[in-house]
Amino acid sequence: MKGCYCLIINLSNSSKIKIGKKLGKIDFTKGHYVYVGSAMNSLESRINRHLRDEKKLHWHIDYLLKESEIEEIIFNESTEKIECELSQYISKYYFKNRNEAIESVQNAYKSIAMDFEYFKI
Repeated sequence: MKGCYCLIINLSNSSKIKIGKKLGKIDFTKGHYVYVGSAMNSLESRINRHLRDEKKLHWHIDYLLKESEIEEIIFNESTEKIECELSQYISKYYFKNRNEAIESVQNAYKSIAMDFEYFKI
């Protein structure tokens, strides 16, 4: 299965989080974040990797996920790479609450007329 996905991430405390080797520590405010990704080889494998606690820190998102928790995943099955389009329609990646984050992702999918599904953690 191929497709794109949006992780709804909860950071329960404001933190300075080391992101990668070059970026150093970045201030993150307590709240919800949305990460948009694509998986053109295996959507299931990519999502399962994000959900695992034990993994090699490869992408920048891996560093944030060490300090936070995924609450929900909104995704679509498609061979179309819509990751950039979704990102354009999500007005920001930080949200004070979960409902705002979810609504933003839903609106992004609707704006490009793409069906989506939910995976609640």
